[in-house]
Amino acid sequence: METKQFKAESKRLLEMMIHSIYTQKEIFLRELISNASDAIDKLYYKALTDDSLVFAKEDYTITIIPDKDKRQLVIRDTGIGMTREELEENLGTIAKSGSLAFKQENEAEDGRDLIGQFGVGFYSAFMVADVVTVVTKPFGSDVAYKWESRGIDGYTIETIEKETVGTEITLHLKADTEDESFGEYLEGYRLKQIIKKYSDFIRYPVQLEEIEREKAEGSEEYAEKKVLKTVNSMVPIWRKNKRELTDEDYANFYAEKHYGFDKPMKHLHISADGAVRYQAILYVPEQMPFDYYTREFEKGLELYANGVLIMEKCADLLPDHFSFVKGMVDSEDLSLNISREMLQHDRQLKLIAKNIQSKVKKELETLLRDEREKYETFYGAFGRQLKFGLYNDYGMHKDVLKDLVLFYSSKEKKLVTLAEYVGRMPEEQKYIYYASGESVERLDKLPQTERVADEGYEILYFTEEIDEFAIQMLVEYDGKPFKSVTSSDLGLPEAEATDQKDHEDLFLAMKEKLGSDVKDVRASVRLKTHPVCFSTDGAVSIEMEKVLRAMPNAGDVEAVKILEVNTNHPVFAALEKAHAEDEAKFGRYTKLLYQQAQLIEGLPIEDPAAFANEVCELMI
Repeated sequence: METKQFKAESKRLLEMMIHSIYTQKEIFLRELISNASDAIDKLYYKALTDDSLVFAKEDYTITIIPDKDKRQLVIRDTGIGMTREELEENLGTIAKSGSLAFKQENEAEDGRDLIGQFGVGFYSAFMVADVVTVVTKPFGSDVAYKWESRGIDGYTIETIEKETVGTEITLHLKADTEDESFGEYLEGYRLKQIIKKYSDFIRYPVQLEEIEREKAEGSEEYAEKKVLKTVNSMVPIWRKNKRELTDEDYANFYAEKHYGFDKPMKHLHISADGAVRYQAILYVPEQMPFDYYTREFEKGLELYANGVLIMEKCADLLPDHFSFVKGMVDSEDLSLNISREMLQHDRQLKLIAKNIQSKVKKELETLLRDEREKYETFYGAFGRQLKFGLYNDYGMHKDVLKDLVLFYSSKEKKLVTLAEYVGRMPEEQKYIYYASGESVERLDKLPQTERVADEGYEILYFTEEIDEFAIQMLVEYDGKPFKSVTSSDLGLPEAEATDQKDHEDLFLAMKEKLGSDVKDVRASVRLKTHPVCFSTDGAVSIEMEKVLRAMPNAGDVEAVKILEVNTNHPVFAALEKAHAEDEAKFGRYTKLLYQQAQLIEGLPIEDPAAFANEVCELMI
């Protein structure tokens, strides 16, 4: 038996491996199973060029054997094995990858790729084990070898007897501590959980040894026997022919992967072979997750490299506006970092993300066109996120999302698209008109809508806080600018209303009474049956003011308000009389009209008790 030392830099790397490279200790099993899969793949490569070697996939397995009595975990494969030189090269020098070298020497044309690239995954075993033993017999040799190490102290190599070709790795698990239970990696349920999570789609059977109890024939006593059960699925659904899969198959995969407790509304099965190769199965959920609009919600898709799970939530694959999408992506072209937990650089990821965004958009457009009722159900759950996408990043994504958003129509009495609105516009109509408020019911009664409705124009109702902000980023649709019904300039033909100049003195007096509360007081060209309303001047509407003021550190955000008075309403005659005969009463009337406009807009009155008393005074 020969004892050898790791090189100085290898000792340091091993310390890093144990303490900092991997974020989760359970990763060790993923790495060792991936290495075992590589070992079998190497025999497959040899079979491509060696006619004497017949590769029958069913003959190759990866076996996991927990032994609680000895506190050992065994990972065994029927792969190519290692020579003494390879043991020293691949295990004696950390970060020397045998898989990478083999891959470079034996490039195959069938697309099959080796998982291991860095040669560090094996050493993740030292995160959970204090002794690691490797017994291996290389293909085509009569000699086997035993490699053993207790970590940074070095390793031993000796020649031994072994009947079969392949490698067996035995981990002697560390003692449990108050903070960590290493014994959990000997529990069948835990091993099964890790295998299903990370290695479910390794292409060879991963068998786990389990103990079964059954009654002996003719006896009431139970006997225990050890059985091997295949844990992994091997062939992932995304690598199957789409034509062979049913909606039920996709729904079952959705449930198996715990993407949600609902049923998916739509699924996309993507096989892309361009600048970057990847396969994906994506889902549009039927229901919104309970925590979707909270900080706790994590967006992202499962990311696989050659069928091995790398990240559970890869946020970079989804833009925020499509964060409701669930599913997975598998690619052979990803450049991974040393721990295989993160990407080395994100060029490939950006290409995949861009393609996914395009595919999701197209699927939603198809749903909107062909299954409107379904789309409106989806929109009820996630429409706010699409509108947030219009507003986010300074409107960068507006071209992606503008045809997916819906708003309630004053005429149609249902949700409509912007394209449908514009398609119905009369030739002379210049603007897309909208009204903002808390509900459709309140907006139906909003005084400012009267004039626009009289012209026969459709009005879009904005009932969510994000709506106006999103539209301001959109600016226009199909060349038609957006215009609020509360805007000081509606862009309508001149109304046959009393000229402002006829009552200039009265309006100036009202403005003087109200001071800085309003920018101006005017004769209204938009009111028909209501006595008073606000219009606004500038980018901030009254609804936007309410939203912004509800935010922390909002400051003094305020809409520039103009008080409009209906000169054809009976109240105006009383106002004129008070202006001519009783200045005190005129001041009270002016204040009451201003407070009425506040109430109509849902704005708080500074002194509600005083307002109530003022109304009572007028009733006496």
